[in-house]
Amino acid sequence: MAATAECDVVMAATEPELPDEEGAKREAESFKEQGNAYYAKKDYNEAYNYYTKAIDMCPKNASYYGNRAATLMMLGRFREALGDAQQSVRLDDSFVRGHLREGKCHLSLGNAMAACRSFQRALELDHKNAQAQQEFKNANAVIEYEKIAETDFEKRDFRKVVFCMDRALEFAPACHRFKILKAECLAMLGRYPEAQSVASDILRMDSTNADALYVRGLCLYYEDCIEKAVQFFVQALRMAPDHEKACVACRNAKALKAKKEDGNKAFKEGNYKLAYELYTEALGIDPNNIKTNAKLYCNRGTVNSKLRKLDDAIEDCTSAVKLDDTYIKAYLRRAQCYMDTEQYEEAVRDYEKVYQTEKTKDRHSGASAEVQKEEEKKFKEVGEAFTILSDPKKKTRYDSGQDLDEEGMNMGDFDANNIFKAFFGGPGGFSFEASGPGNFFFQFG
Repeated sequence: MAATAECDVVMAATEPELPDEEGAKREAESFKEQGNAYYAKKDYNEAYNYYTKAIDMCPKNASYYGNRAATLMMLGRFREALGDAQQSVRLDDSFVRGHLREGKCHLSLGNAMAACRSFQRALELDHKNAQAQQEFKNANAVIEYEKIAETDFEKRDFRKVVFCMDRALEFAPACHRFKILKAECLAMLGRYPEAQSVASDILRMDSTNADALYVRGLCLYYEDCIEKAVQFFVQALRMAPDHEKACVACRNAKALKAKKEDGNKAFKEGNYKLAYELYTEALGIDPNNIKTNAKLYCNRGTVNSKLRKLDDAIEDCTSAVKLDDTYIKAYLRRAQCYMDTEQYEEAVRDYEKVYQTEKTKDRHSGASAEVQKEEEKKFKEVGEAFTILSDPKKKTRYDSGQDLDEEGMNMGDFDANNIFKAFFGGPGGFSFEASGPGNFFFQFG
């Protein structure tokens, strides 16, 4: 019996001594004070560590959770901060700062309705609280911006949606939903680098965000990188199988790619009628895809030129440049059609546009001497026509059927390079290079 008692005593002596409740409170307060000191020095990571120690010692103290919530907010970790703020008011519903921090977290994350409820509770406890009054106004402003943006998105007024989202993000900087809506509208406005930047920032934080994957794909889709776009749409649908926008975009992208490729194949095989039909069907798939549609119009214009439907070809090329006013190939194709229909002044205007666009580039195609000679001959005709059309007296004689050579107006010594220099005011030493029948590119020295 005595041996057993001694054993019990020994065992009891090895048990760790737990601090009493008052000691725990004192130690917790010490940790809190150290956390406050680091917070004041803006060392939020260390502040977080000490507030956590305080919570571990006294897990039912509302102010410790409130302090750690404030620290997490400073670190931009609003979802974690929201959890601490909510715990602080569960422990003490009269904790005004806790309600304010909860509301601020809700607002930062874009949940303005929940934020309003938190700020209202803070005002019930302290109706003169200036911060609660201002934050309540901010939350209501965000609600209003959301309503306006929703209406304007349906109206396709994407610029106004971007404006509203920028204003809302001033109060809700951590709201991915607002950022995604802004990015989607930027993509619809053709501001692809900005849209991609927003989507990429979100994907760096959350690689599984289906909305960000969709917007990233949308940018590629509108930039005519359809194959890559499909990969992003498919990935978005893996993350969210019911993502309606990604589903529609993926379907359109695949259909557009297939129709365009089929049209190109038919064209190469000389089946121009089928190519025309396929390009027309492709143009009906998605009117929002401006860049791809510009190419489709130009392709169909080329088909029409092959079919000798030159007026239709001009119309298609005009549609292409309306969608993309930097589309050189469409200007060149239209200029050739103007040449073929003897609309020389219009042809010159298109070649001038090409010159203005390309004058800083060195475009050398390595065409054969025979092709170059033929293209220079064609441009010489354009220059001659412009010389005639720009002189009222010459135009009158030309329109009346007179031979301009009879009055010493021989154009045989006309130099296409000289007229280009004189008319366009470009640098000397440039020459024509041909990339193929009917297509001019210019090399500048």
